[in-house]
Amino acid sequence: METRYRDHLPPLDGELFLTDGGIETYLIFQRGLDLPEFAAFDLIKDDAGRAELSDYYRSYLDLADRYGAGFIIETPTWRANPGWGAAVGYDEPGLARVNEAAVELVEPLRNAADSDGAPVLISGCLGPLDDGYAPGETLSAEEAQAGHSTQIETFAGTSADVVTAMTLTYVEEALGVARAAAGAGMPSVISFTVETDGRLPSGQALGEAVEEVDADPDTDVAYFMINCAHPTHFAAVISGGGAWLERIQGIRANASRMSHAELDEAAQLDDGDPDDLAAHYFVLHESLPRLNVLGGCCGTDHRHVSSICSAVIGDALV
Repeated sequence: METRYRDHLPPLDGELFLTDGGIETYLIFQRGLDLPEFAAFDLIKDDAGRAELSDYYRSYLDLADRYGAGFIIETPTWRANPGWGAAVGYDEPGLARVNEAAVELVEPLRNAADSDGAPVLISGCLGPLDDGYAPGETLSAEEAQAGHSTQIETFAGTSADVVTAMTLTYVEEALGVARAAAGAGMPSVISFTVETDGRLPSGQALGEAVEEVDADPDTDVAYFMINCAHPTHFAAVISGGGAWLERIQGIRANASRMSHAELDEAAQLDDGDPDDLAAHYFVLHESLPRLNVLGGCCGTDHRHVSSICSAVIGDALV
């Protein structure tokens, strides 16, 4: 097991990093795959599923190589926690095995790409223990820490460099993740989602949530991100200024301008306009002083990330 960047995450140095798009929406709507409970990790169980995942990541690694950017491989484990694993038929030992296997799946991809150019990190991807848009139960920070600790400890025993919790809807769960990661000796990244008004689904202001996590003495978050919302949903929040904006280093926006409630009801994929989305990223890159991790979320694929690269970076190197 080789953890290449756990002691110091290269994105903290300011160089540009890419990550992938909306893996679940891509696999369901464009590849026609069945993901029970939106669980991409279930594909790891057979050769065909693993091949699909490997091909998916290669398309983004090739893009990063063309633009000379670093890359962060997020494991397909957003649903691989006790809250959702049981719904897909995985017990605790089964979840541990699939989280380990997810890292093993991307290790050869990381090793090949990292040896040729810019750094490539492996991130153990975490998701909410409850619904990613409107949780039915709000946990305390202590309950969230207990709920996420097993998955985080599993990643700590692999070659993952960092754990990234995405689509978090309220600050207590973010605190729980950050505390569990610190306790396991893992660097962590916290990514909040927001509603169309730029606030967390809990109603809390985004800046307040970031500051609350940072103020907790038992957390040590490397940086924060925003995901699963269109840039128009949080542009006004960004333009309002504040020291907390220095802590936002990553954006993984949705292609669609629809609200979370509308997306939940949608029977078809809204993949938006890649060039329009890229134009919003250009503005964000100019507005956020430390923004250097760029990817997508629901409805996005390599086309969107390619357009974002063109808008933010310019011409590809090769």
